[in-house]
Amino acid sequence: MARVALVTGGTRGIGAAISVALQAAGYKVAANYAGNDAAAAAFTAETGIAAFRWSVADYAACAAGIARVEGEVGPIDVLVNNAGITRDAMFHKMTPEQWKEVIDTNLSGLFNMTHPLWTGMRDRKFGRVISISSINGQKGQAGQANYSAAKAGDIGFTKALAQEGARAGITVNVICPGYIGTEMVRAIDEKVLAERIIPQIPVGRLGEPEEIARIAVFLASDEAGFITGSTITANGGQYLA
Repeated sequence: MARVALVTGGTRGIGAAISVALQAAGYKVAANYAGNDAAAAAFTAETGIAAFRWSVADYAACAAGIARVEGEVGPIDVLVNNAGITRDAMFHKMTPEQWKEVIDTNLSGLFNMTHPLWTGMRDRKFGRVISISSINGQKGQAGQANYSAAKAGDIGFTKALAQEGARAGITVNVICPGYIGTEMVRAIDEKVLAERIIPQIPVGRLGEPEEIARIAVFLASDEAGFITGSTITANGGQYLA
């Protein structure tokens, strides 16, 4: 019987690539999204993957959304915590709201999504929790004190939870992408990309969403059962952790 995977932020960018790759690997996939109904509808029409709308920043919404997915698709075996936002500002100009919004989604969202699923995974003696952090959670980035703090917290969350899940057959890992050629990154001015960003990447190019997706598919597999608490960097050599 096919295992069920839930991908947050799963209808666009890296999340969409992960959803599609998991489906191709034989999983029954559900994709969560926060608010872009048009993009979600187009994604479902193209892939056949069901999309479910709720904010990962809201614990009650996560619990209700997970219950709906499990009722319609089945018990969730694989969780990919991909949803994330940016509210960039230099720290002296950053507002409490900008700080809170990013922490609530990018860090607390991991708790909000994983906590309602944890008991079921423990009971079934199997689970995969895969979170998408960032190179900037490892090295920091000016103008992203909120984002870097949240993404660094994702790594700490992973290391701690992996130790709790290991005896119950649950692995918990985190992927730290560098600059990936998503719609958001490719919208950056071509001159800025060519002169300021790509020269920092030793392989000389942006990563592709599918390259991150292949890592997620491997970490979700039975073959990755001995890998837990790990941080997988995928940044083209830009930062060596």
